Amino acid sequence: MGFFSFTQEIAIDLGTANTIIICDDKVVVDEPSVVAISMADNKMVAVGRKAQQMIGKGGNMIRTVRPLKDGVIADFYACEMMIRGMIKMIPRKNQLFTPSIRMVVCIPSGSTEVEIRAVRDSSEHAGGRDVYMIYEPMAAAIGMGIDVESPEGCMIVDIGGGTTEIAVISLGGIVTNMSIKTAGDDLNNDIKDYMGRMHNLRIDEPTAERIKIQVGSALTELEDAPEDFMVVGPNKVTALPMQVPVSYQEIAHCLEKSISKIENAILQALEQTPPELYADIVKNGIFLAGGGALLHGLAKRLTDKITIQFHVADDPLHAVARGTGVALKNVNHFNFLIR
Repeated sequence: MGFFSFTQEIAIDLGTANTIIICDDKVVVDEPSVVAISMADNKMVAVGRKAQQMIGKGGNMIRTVRPLKDGVIADFYACEMMIRGMIKMIPRKNQLFTPSIRMVVCIPSGSTEVEIRAVRDSSEHAGGRDVYMIYEPMAAAIGMGIDVESPEGCMIVDIGGGTTEIAVISLGGIVTNMSIKTAGDDLNNDIKDYMGRMHNLRIDEPTAERIKIQVGSALTELEDAPEDFMVVGPNKVTALPMQVPVSYQEIAHCLEKSISKIENAILQALEQTPPELYADIVKNGIFLAGGGALLHGLAKRLTDKITIQFHVADDPLHAVARGTGVALKNVNHFNFLIR
């Protein structure tokens, strides 16, 4: 960025669980989508990881908000504060001027007009001068290095925190898409309920997330099985501390319902796919992105069930953000971006 160029270009993957910002081809911000707001004057106290550490600890002085629910903005004011706070985290090269910001933000493929406008408004209020939007599965495909403008069809399954996006892409457009609200957050809730029901153990969201990462599984039989995970928390009845080892088999059972929903959505999307593109998908396989793609055994389970090969992206957590970064560079070339 030269001394006279005051336009800062950023790509934002505004996720339900995490927000990632890319600037100059580098991930400059990768933080939980949480903002802490003071109850006294409604001002932002912290954003990202710092705000996440305050969840459940602020009493009646600080409220912690996750502004996005199911991939959609649920709290306008908090979302604007969060975007603004995260943009401030970007290392600035030129301290003299506040740059005008051009941004590309990604949105769920099932977004309504109202939801799209909400993202645009929040981004503009947070300082965006030129705001473009791109659908998540499209960004994920670009981030995985797929040529989205070729006539060959490809299928992307992007399992995020709030939504699972399934899309068939060809000739720079989304041919069929399904967006379901069963995703990472639901898996966390399944784990929370299960721990309470089966072990009488009360756990919070961050602990459920840790259990999912360590021993979350889509299969009850894994070749390289993770070791049991020790969970510490209060007994639901007596409030005395407990330690419970949890195995991946247990978690596979408790996630079964949610994973079946994702499986069925993929099958439905395949049913709606035109035959010519269906043949391409069978040949090239289906691509998994998003944090959910890291669930132990998921690709194998889907491959066995649907009998099409599933491939996990190299870095599934950042595929969407990387694709959004590429779109940012090609704003004038890609005609599928939404103004």
